[in-house]
Amino acid sequence: MYPETEVLNVNAHVHTPYSFSAFNDIPQIFLMAVQENIAVAGINDFFITEGYNTFHDEALKHGVFPLFNIEFIGLLKKEQQQNIRINDPNNPGRCYFCGKGLDYPFGMDPKLKDKLTGIISQGQVQMHAMIDKLNLIFGQMNTGITLDFNHIRTHLAKNLVRERHLAKAVRLAVMDKYTDPGQRIAFLTELYGSQPPRASVNDVPAMENEIRANLLKSGGRAFVEEDESTFLSLDEIIRMIINAGGIPCYPVLLDDKNGNYTEFEESAEDLLAELTKYRINCIELIPGRNDATHLEKFAEYFHIKGFIILLGTEHNTPDLIPITCDTRGKVPLSEKMKRISYEGACVVAAHQYLRARNQQGYVIASGLLPTERNYFIRLGNAVIHYHKQYKKS
Repeated sequence: MYPETEVLNVNAHVHTPYSFSAFNDIPQIFLMAVQENIAVAGINDFFITEGYNTFHDEALKHGVFPLFNIEFIGLLKKEQQQNIRINDPNNPGRCYFCGKGLDYPFGMDPKLKDKLTGIISQGQVQMHAMIDKLNLIFGQMNTGITLDFNHIRTHLAKNLVRERHLAKAVRLAVMDKYTDPGQRIAFLTELYGSQPPRASVNDVPAMENEIRANLLKSGGRAFVEEDESTFLSLDEIIRMIINAGGIPCYPVLLDDKNGNYTEFEESAEDLLAELTKYRINCIELIPGRNDATHLEKFAEYFHIKGFIILLGTEHNTPDLIPITCDTRGKVPLSEKMKRISYEGACVVAAHQYLRARNQQGYVIASGLLPTERNYFIRLGNAVIHYHKQYKKS
């Protein structure tokens, strides 16, 4: 008989090096998980599931229950036209969206998989164009620095190249060419268009973040705008997630450091209505960017409404922070938030367990959701505890 009251620690959203990560490799995730007593961890890479096999094997080896997730970037065109920000604070209409508890091994209808592959390919075309712009700038500066897409893909990424890989490549090139801090500062000042760097050249995460912000984001010298035709609609994303056996999940941005919300999220009641319209009954938060009071009030509201609520850390920046979830300013989660988070993880664990046995999971093909959340919590709790006891010999 498994305990019904014990709440285990969860991190339901970590990126791996397959899409960019603070981790050197997937085994590092589980070494940290064991050290920090994390019982459930969820892989959550952008667009791809290539890390699933290693994530599964390492989870089994360390007795940590794996959640198989994915993340997309979509576009709500009506909201974009109305200048409404969703969960991207800088791009109206842009929407990050996750699928939770996908089938393992991963599978998707061939037509949908081809669509997804096309989106990924278009993203790589954009990365090629950014590299071309960077190389043009380096040439104009007579630096002798040249970036190569294939080198970056092979040595800094795992097939999928993203903006953060380019920022890392620029940082490494600068560090390799100039050993003197003053020379590095002078180079970056010229690279930024006569704007001196604010980040210390000895602070790797800050330096890479600044390179990305100054060069690769909108307004930067190497910025290449994404082709909006390559963005999936939210309906398309949800269809892909359900087809792959997952639970559609909206990642909530919530409050920023000044207590501000996006237009889409500023009213919990209105957000609930929008999510219900799309048949979404699962949300996720990254509590490290939120005030503890705002987080708990928001989460409790949606928990009462019957939502699955998950928490994670992302780890999709160069900063190697702890894998334990906490709130802004490193304020620990309350016991209430830990329980809400664990119950959400239990639902996803039960969903995966049932789907793996060709039984009905938490969502059906139409996207409608059954109402037995408490049953899924109890089942998932038992599954997680069993897994925790069983380690690969």
